[in-house]
Amino acid sequence: MKEAAVLGEVWDVIGDRIARPDPQSYVSRLMTDPKGIDRVLEKVGEEATEFILAVKNRDRASIISEAADLQFHLLVALQAAGIDLSEVFHELKARRR
Repeated sequence: MKEAAVLGEVWDVIGDRIARPDPQSYVSRLMTDPKGIDRVLEKVGEEATEFILAVKNRDRASIISEAADLQFHLLVALQAAGIDLSEVFHELKARRR
């Protein structure tokens, strides 16, 4: 699936914004927030809640939008935690039956 390559591209952009902070970058501002990792995790929680509500309400457009927001913030949190995306893919592959 070619669309899955987008995850790798977004992952690389997030890594670049972390490595080369820019005040104009949302990721850079998120990572340098005074709350530190707590701010990143707050966003993951916020987006997870919004995704859940969108699914509950059967709002297709919101489900798609919130899923993208959640995935994005999860990628930021993984990088903040020092976890490489390949480790997550490896775990997913290991779970396949």
